[in-house]
Amino acid sequence: MSEELSVTCFEIITYVGTARSCFINAIQCAKKGDFEQAEQMIKQGDEAFSQGHDAHADLLTKDAEGTLSDVGLLLLHAEDQLMSAEGFRIIAEEFIDVYKQLLNK
Repeated sequence: MSEELSVTCFEIITYVGTARSCFINAIQCAKKGDFEQAEQMIKQGDEAFSQGHDAHADLLTKDAEGTLSDVGLLLLHAEDQLMSAEGFRIIAEEFIDVYKQLLNK
């Protein structure tokens, strides 16, 4: 695996890991009734996720152009983390909605 590809994989892992942490923190904020902070955490998570997604999209472009020849475990891990963060975002939104309903009765 080239150094450039390794760096890109670690960028993806870092950005989406940050996003996932933000989404989890959003749930914790909602649990405490701090819905404004929960929405801020979702926004921060979305920004980090977008950076990871953009780095991944660049790799997809290189693959489509035929210039990406290496696919290793690191890239697979980065893609797994990307999908995991996306799932956490969906779950975070659902939890926030549930906590709004429970705490605003």
